[in-house]
Amino acid sequence: MMCRKNPWAYLTMLLAVAGCAAPPKDAAWPPRRPLGGDIAAYVPPQKPPADPTPPEFQEPTGVVDLRTAWSAALMRNPQLRAFSWEVRAAEARVLQASLPPNPDLEVEIEELRTSRGAGETSRKVTLGPEGFEVEQETEEGPGSGFGSAEYVIGLSQVIELGGKRPKRTAVAALERDLAGWDYETRRVSVLTEVAKAFVDVLAAQERVALTGKLVELSETLLTTVDERLRAGKETPLEQTKARVALATRRIEAEQADRRLNAARKRLAALWDGQTAEFEKVEAVFDRVRPIPAVEELADLIDQNPEIARWAAEMAHRQAQVELAKARRIGDLTVAGGIQHFAEEDDTAIVLGFSLPLPLFDRNQGGIAEAAFAAAKAAEERRAARVQVQAALTETYQELASALSQVTGLRESVLPAASEAFEAAAEGYRAGKFTYLDVLDAQRTYFEGQGQYIDALEAYHKAVADIEQLIGQSLASVGRRQETTTQETDHEQPK
Repeated sequence: MMCRKNPWAYLTMLLAVAGCAAPPKDAAWPPRRPLGGDIAAYVPPQKPPADPTPPEFQEPTGVVDLRTAWSAALMRNPQLRAFSWEVRAAEARVLQASLPPNPDLEVEIEELRTSRGAGETSRKVTLGPEGFEVEQETEEGPGSGFGSAEYVIGLSQVIELGGKRPKRTAVAALERDLAGWDYETRRVSVLTEVAKAFVDVLAAQERVALTGKLVELSETLLTTVDERLRAGKETPLEQTKARVALATRRIEAEQADRRLNAARKRLAALWDGQTAEFEKVEAVFDRVRPIPAVEELADLIDQNPEIARWAAEMAHRQAQVELAKARRIGDLTVAGGIQHFAEEDDTAIVLGFSLPLPLFDRNQGGIAEAAFAAAKAAEERRAARVQVQAALTETYQELASALSQVTGLRESVLPAASEAFEAAAEGYRAGKFTYLDVLDAQRTYFEGQGQYIDALEAYHKAVADIEQLIGQSLASVGRRQETTTQETDHEQPK
């Protein structure tokens, strides 16, 4: 189609329409889980930095508590920072998905000559007074260059039909939300890893203290054996046994020191520390609390980011179905431009369009694939819930077992073992018991102490695992339960 109007006004309007685009928007990060929700975590800038190297970081020093360790890890953990950058990348993909296709500039030139064409010669014969006269005339051929060329300059623009652009943007936005949930999942995982590494250091410190105490008692016992040997009340064999026992205890103390150093480095690595510069960790290691009912904890698993993310995941799968349906409709391509006619030295507007006919390919396979993926998501959502519930049940049993062991050792085993050891040591000094009796009582007491440390370590690690599964601290569940009970008692009629 051609019409002779002002061509430059048309091109200006087409460029203005093609250049419109919505400004970028920041992503809505998912709400934090209650666990560590009040502790600042690293959030990258919205614009890519010129130097992605993290700034200098002052590692924790001195006495470190769990909250300090959490704060350092949430700001410096390399994996968590990587997840945060992925959220920013997903935001950029939303922007890219929201942009319309660029127009195409089309230029076509015809009759472009590189040299002047050959001229035409004509002869005219006339009869004059002097006889026949021949007149010859030569016309020059067409010139070279653009003077005789015809050209078309135009723009073509793809217009997406079927709502592809907003639906594509919706898919990208939901993928951004899922990236945010991946970040939140990793954030909770970092908190759990730090808590368990913190418990490792705390337990290692207790074992170092225990082995140190055992070395001191072995030294005291060796002194007692030496005194009894000089008094003729003990044999050299018992002295040798006492020295061997002391050497063994010192080796155990050195091993405990090495394990403590390794645990300290593992904890520092979670905040990207090259060395453990802190002095020690501090917490009430032997504090245990009653465990809420497993049914109450099961009601909180919806806070787990692995489950909470599925609302966005289901919406994402459905958005993919809608996008696949929109792709059934082909896109319209409109074109317009100006054409120059050399002979008339005139211009005209050229308009056209193209539209694919959906005779064979209507994206049937893409639609079916997206629908199957949505159906699969429903099963995956149920599987995720079942997996978290099973993990909660298993971890709850481990926690209950550790708590039972801690209680039994604290209330029954350790007091009796301590009393037996003190009685054996006192009796040995008085000559009532043999050295083997003292060693046996000492071994029983310190084995009980070691089991007590192991049970407390298992208890605190199980607490950390349950807190990861429910997305909040176990202590807050207990406080909420106590508050509810008090309110219920208050409302009872007198």
